Amino acid sequence: MRQDKDTSEAADGAYRVLARKYRPASFADLIGQDALIRTLTNALSSGRLAHAFMLTGVRGVGKTTTARILARALNCIGPDGTGGPTPEPCGRCEHCVAIAEDRHVDVIEMDAASRTGIDDIRELIEGVRYRPVTARTKVYIIDEVHMLSRQAFNGLLKTLEEPPEHVVFIFATTEIRKVPVTVLSRCQRFDLRRVDQERLAEHFAGLAAKEGVTVAPAALAMIARAADGSVRDGLSLLDQAIALTGGEVGEESVKDMLGLADRGRIVDLFEAVMGGEIAAALDLLGELYAAGADPLVVLQDLLELTHFLTRVRLVPDVAEDPGVPETERVRGKALADKLGIAVLSRTWQMLLKGIDETRTAPSPIQAAEMVLIRLAHASELPSPGELVRRLSSEPGEAQSGGRRESPAGAPAAAARNGPSLVATGSRGGAATAALAQEPQAQEPRIQEPIAQEPIAQVRPEPEAKPLVALDGFAEVVALARARKEGILANHLESHVHLVRFEPGMIEFRPGEGAPSDLSGRLSRCLQDWTGERWMVSVSSESGAPSLREQRQAREAERLEEAAQDPLVQEVMTLFPGARIVAVREAATEPSGERDESAPPTARQPQEDER
Repeated sequence: MRQDKDTSEAADGAYRVLARKYRPASFADLIGQDALIRTLTNALSSGRLAHAFMLTGVRGVGKTTTARILARALNCIGPDGTGGPTPEPCGRCEHCVAIAEDRHVDVIEMDAASRTGIDDIRELIEGVRYRPVTARTKVYIIDEVHMLSRQAFNGLLKTLEEPPEHVVFIFATTEIRKVPVTVLSRCQRFDLRRVDQERLAEHFAGLAAKEGVTVAPAALAMIARAADGSVRDGLSLLDQAIALTGGEVGEESVKDMLGLADRGRIVDLFEAVMGGEIAAALDLLGELYAAGADPLVVLQDLLELTHFLTRVRLVPDVAEDPGVPETERVRGKALADKLGIAVLSRTWQMLLKGIDETRTAPSPIQAAEMVLIRLAHASELPSPGELVRRLSSEPGEAQSGGRRESPAGAPAAAARNGPSLVATGSRGGAATAALAQEPQAQEPRIQEPIAQEPIAQVRPEPEAKPLVALDGFAEVVALARARKEGILANHLESHVHLVRFEPGMIEFRPGEGAPSDLSGRLSRCLQDWTGERWMVSVSSESGAPSLREQRQAREAERLEEAAQDPLVQEVMTLFPGARIVAVREAATEPSGERDESAPPTARQPQEDER
């Protein structure tokens, strides 16, 4: 691999970090960007180059490096000074050397993060009209272009659309969504990919050999995984690992440096959490934390393991991939066979939320412990499908003649041998406990003697009564208000046009302001409140006016009726401009006589004076 002169060892012996020392000097040195290399190579060979390029990708994948290589390829004149634009710049001519050393007068690099205003762009545009001083093409490289202000982007548009033939713009950004579409449409866009872990590990191994450093394959794999597709991040970690160990990088040293936990211990922790063993899980986390593992990294490892197990569950051949460690291949496959997709999906969601909490918590270890506790408790909960099957398998009225069996499966009649506590769960999670006692054990009445029953006679079991009986839709609204469900009650009163109402069944047409989940929410609440199942459905029929419309209609009728009263008309004549506000029924005196000292009742309508 060739290297830039400015990234070679300095003449004074100052050390150059690996990311600068081994910066690619040609397209052939770039790794993991095959589509970009092929496109630019063909464009340079055929002379079909665009006047503006947009390079986007995560940090450290080679955006600025690609821009410099492209500037060098456009201006290379070869060792003999007679060459033209080429996909393989020589690296020895005056232009290649000057660009590599960042001192070429016709290759202008601008950091948009520090120069974001319209004045900076105006200065750039002023220099565009002048031809290059020594080079063939004047190249403007603008890094982090998404940081430019809106005015700066607008000022650049016209020049970017029709630049002089001697000018090429190259933009680099990590936030392509923040770049205006008007700018993107004037550029040729290239998306630089993340470099996969295997390619990074192979690349780092070659650089370590050139440096004369021994790095264990497992350590290279850890560094490549921590780099997350960024070559520069990986080289910085490799540099740090070499400095830490003094030339021989092992797995344990990298693990300590990165704060990683042993993969086998992560699997142990995952098994303990999924098994509901909270104490064992907390002990394992404490041991990993004492050994130097970062709690956040531990949760991220659990998240990665959850994703791996989900893939193995769906595609078992994933476990046979050569890149999968032996521990995860053997134990992971066994775990995937035990856990269902619903459990793994729930674990994934809880870990995602837990990672955010741990990242912002004052004490990461405490936050991580709370995440594990939640996971362990959630592992004991049935999945939604299993819960539905359990509820469906409970003996209903058709099987037991209207009687419910006990949770253990024994009929309710078997509970007559003695008192028992039977709990029935509602949909909302609350439980109602009923104490079933033998009828003979109840205290007898003094007035009536207890009649002796034949031995063979069995007393009929009383039918279960609903918790609340509802005979009309207005009672449903009143019940909602009594249960502190004010928002639901308002929707029912204002946005529901009743089509049909029967005990256990409601059919209505929702109004414009009704929420989309009103029927399902009402059904769940009624089941919780009454202890019975309610079928709430939406109809396309017009239905009756809402309760609020009905009340307003009644009030309007009463106002109209009051306005026709002769006494009220006389009052309105005496007080021009007065209006009827409300009509209230007169209070009925217990004795049938009216208290003269009391204020006037609303026997006649109330009026507001001017």
